[in-house]
Amino acid sequence: MNRKRAIGLAAAAIVIVGIVLAVLQADRLKEAFSPAQTVWQERADEAQGELAKSFWEEKRGLFNNAAPCIAQLCTDPFNYWWLAHAVDVLVDGYERTGDAAYTERLAKLYQGILDRNAGVMINDYYDDMEWMALGWLRAYDATGEERYKQAALELWADIKAGWNEEMGGGIAWRKEQLNYKNTPANAPAVILAARLYRHFGSGEDLAWAKKIYDWQTKTLVDLQTGLVWDGINRTGDGTVDKDWKFTYGQGVYIGAGVELYHATKETRYLDEARRTAGNLKADFLSPATGMLPSEGDGDGGLFKGVLVRYLGELIEADPKRRDLIELMKTNGDSLWAYGKASESATFSNSWAQTPDAVVQLSTQLSGMMLLEQLAKLERNGTLDER
Repeated sequence: MNRKRAIGLAAAAIVIVGIVLAVLQADRLKEAFSPAQTVWQERADEAQGELAKSFWEEKRGLFNNAAPCIAQLCTDPFNYWWLAHAVDVLVDGYERTGDAAYTERLAKLYQGILDRNAGVMINDYYDDMEWMALGWLRAYDATGEERYKQAALELWADIKAGWNEEMGGGIAWRKEQLNYKNTPANAPAVILAARLYRHFGSGEDLAWAKKIYDWQTKTLVDLQTGLVWDGINRTGDGTVDKDWKFTYGQGVYIGAGVELYHATKETRYLDEARRTAGNLKADFLSPATGMLPSEGDGDGGLFKGVLVRYLGELIEADPKRRDLIELMKTNGDSLWAYGKASESATFSNSWAQTPDAVVQLSTQLSGMMLLEQLAKLERNGTLDER
């Protein structure tokens, strides 16, 4: 080998080594500055697969109330508000993956609900209709399907009729009890009205959001701590249920504040959401483990899922809240570890226990909302430690 050739080969080798080192360095930088982890997205995918496999009934176009199906427990009662959250969870999956299987199931679920509910979306409970309207508004956002938008608007028109001046204002819980007002019938209405304003620009919707929010804050929120009480005048004596404090009440008030902040850019709404979120440690988290409480089965199985959905939205608006991010991750890791201990992606009412032999849809959806929120934060890079 002559001298010139040797020098040329050596130079080429140096160039190749330099390229390799540059590629490795670029990979390290990419890993450091982008959310490369997909652990929560993979977990959410597995849970969505479990929901479809174990709870979905193709013939009716509805999710069963429990898995495995046992006698009438599969179909009765008609848990309208559980299915509203199933709409939300399917939208979560579609937004995350773009998989058409989710939009196909949404269409079947839409028809299944109509078939079971006498051909309409309207219900006797104002809070239930608010959940349903929120779900279909998100479905409209994700798919552009006009019928979902119309469902949300028809529900909103009926919901507004629930406002009356008993107890100084507020939307009633149900049509047969117009003098009982509670957080589940008011804070979600704020979220809905504020979102409708942001979508379609009607000042009337923003006025509704502010009016309902002001009543909720004045009547059912401890202004010192941010704790949200459940309701007023349930027993007809005008008292506030101060002993009734549930995670989903905190969640929807947090969500109301975040939505009004986005709609108005007024920081007081975000500050009030932060105050309520900051109180979770005092009133809801286990001091030893940082876990959220079990609130029972049935409707209670859904409560924590509602909280974490709106905590996720607060974190997106205020991503420096590491305490809330750690709350979500702690509960998510425990949920997943105990759920997978049963060799399936099913969940318990307690996120620190293995699931029962029969898992209710409410409980399953609640855990899935936590996973989907963590997956969303992971995609956005919010879970990074930086």
